Amino acid sequence: MGWWPERPPLWRRGERAAAWYLRLRGYRILGRNLRFGHQEMDILAKRGDTVVFVEVRTRASGDLMPPEDSITPAKRRHLRAAARQYLARHESPDLYYRFDVIGIIMPPHGKSQITHIPDAFRIRE
Repeated sequence: MGWWPERPPLWRRGERAAAWYLRLRGYRILGRNLRFGHQEMDILAKRGDTVVFVEVRTRASGDLMPPEDSITPAKRRHLRAAARQYLARHESPDLYYRFDVIGIIMPPHGKSQITHIPDAFRIRE
């Protein structure tokens, strides 16, 4: 145990990278790690007239499955439930809403690879 600060966990570094990536592309980050009841939303962002619910998946290496493909049907249900709770308090007829997925491969050395899938799934499927 030295005087160096501990490195943040991989998931936190991934969410930070995803927020940075979105900001560079004109999104305004409305919140990170938001709780809606028992559900959590990684990033809530807005660009223009669209509010975006963002799920971030981070891996240290390119496993057999890309990180963005690791969202199970159960996780999608949880994300939809969180979005419904948000919309119950903040819905506006002037805004559009969508779910995006950001997959990040963040190797120990070298450059991270970010994959952004806008409108990855719908609130009703």
